[in-house]
Amino acid sequence: MGWLKRLFGLEKPQNAEVNPTPQAVPQASNATFAPDTTAPSTATQSIPPERLGLNGEYDQSGLAKRVALAFDQDAQLDDVDTLWVAQTGGTVVLKGKVPSQDILNRMVSVARSVNGATGVETNQVTIG
Repeated sequence: MGWLKRLFGLEKPQNAEVNPTPQAVPQASNATFAPDTTAPSTATQSIPPERLGLNGEYDQSGLAKRVALAFDQDAQLDDVDTLWVAQTGGTVVLKGKVPSQDILNRMVSVARSVNGATGVETNQVTIG
């Protein structure tokens, strides 16, 4: 079972990308997603990189999902099923257990390569 399926219950969406191009955000009056009215009216400017979903849409857990997709695409990481991925803002949070320090180092490297990741927290990971 892949990372996206195990963590988020998602099959990989068609055209999903680790670092997608942001989609245009409609400039409708919507109380739950109010664009910054002081910024120039470029539609894609409204989505912070850590909230960018798999297809460039707004997604509250976008960074974590894109890191999971990046893990799915790395053959060295496809069989680690005792680790979970979350996010706090732009910080990727890894929790659980990994078989070795080398695997953890690889995961940190892959997570850092995802657009919007400002850091990777591993203090909730055990090795063994």
